[in-house]
Amino acid sequence: MILSQIAGAGTSIWLDDLSRASLTGNSAQSLAKRIAESGVVGVTTNPAIFHAAITGSGDYKEAISQMRGAGVDEVVRTLTTDDVRNACDLFSPIFHSSNGVDGRVSIEVDPRLANNTNGTVTDGLKLWKLVDRPNLMIKVPATDAGLPAISELIAAGISVNVTLIFSRKRYAEVIAAFMTGLEMRKAMSADLSKIHSVASFFVSRIDSSIDARLKEIATPAASALLGKAAIANAQLAYQLYENTQLSPRWRALSEAGANMQRPLWASTGVKDPAYSDTRYVIELIAKNVVNTMPPKTLDAVIDHGKFVGDTITPNYQSAKATLQALAEIGISLDEVTDLLEDDGINKFIGSWLALLDDVEKVLAQ
Repeated sequence: MILSQIAGAGTSIWLDDLSRASLTGNSAQSLAKRIAESGVVGVTTNPAIFHAAITGSGDYKEAISQMRGAGVDEVVRTLTTDDVRNACDLFSPIFHSSNGVDGRVSIEVDPRLANNTNGTVTDGLKLWKLVDRPNLMIKVPATDAGLPAISELIAAGISVNVTLIFSRKRYAEVIAAFMTGLEMRKAMSADLSKIHSVASFFVSRIDSSIDARLKEIATPAASALLGKAAIANAQLAYQLYENTQLSPRWRALSEAGANMQRPLWASTGVKDPAYSDTRYVIELIAKNVVNTMPPKTLDAVIDHGKFVGDTITPNYQSAKATLQALAEIGISLDEVTDLLEDDGINKFIGSWLALLDDVEKVLAQ
């Protein structure tokens, strides 16, 4: 099975999806069957996933009706943390057998706090206490305000999934914030060995944005770069991850028992039908990474994905050439990634507000 080959190459497969139906049903799409038969070893969630799950089915209506009289924020917090807690329990055997590396479930702080450091820390601590499972990861957006919040949560002994990373510059800042948190915890003589973190580096949205610009330029040089930016950007992010492990700063933390933050490829569903629907999985395989994918992408990989081994480390030079070629025709990757970060935050806030609005309507019935 291809997923066994991918896992053997060091890439963990996580599912970017969660719903009450997947937790309670017995279909091939149930989370228990995904774990048992598809090699899924973790789950990520976000406001858009919860919005689709809670308002897209009747599975939550009874639970919502039982909480009439409570505020809508409390109701949504209860619904989402209940699902995440149950998912954590499903993954508990994997969590223990992998020594805490996998078997992880992520839940995001309120996206409206993306530019509020103190609010993010407070919400992260509340979520950690409310779910009360050691295999939980608290998701924090990689904004300027999110960076110090990452450090504070790591220092508090909380495993963190840093989300909405689009640029290598921002990724370097995320790694630094992660190490700062570990250093703060080390200064307290606290245990570092149980903290695990992933850095969610977004992929497909890069191609969607840059391809649109390339099509406007419409020269042969521009056309030759279609579909190449996202994978090149991620490959060079992995090189940054590798180089970090060679730094004296990281070596000191490693010697104190710390676990290196792993890169996680997010937004791996292919949006352009002209491209292979498995490309953001097959072309981003290497040791010690995570690929979180929507169910449709996972099914495509299982059905017709072709494993070709490590597709990252042999391609650093070609990745650099791709990004240089983009710069030479006037496309600023930094400009694109800054816009995508802002857009990503706004989309998650929009999904969260829509979820609150939909749940409030049910409460009012």
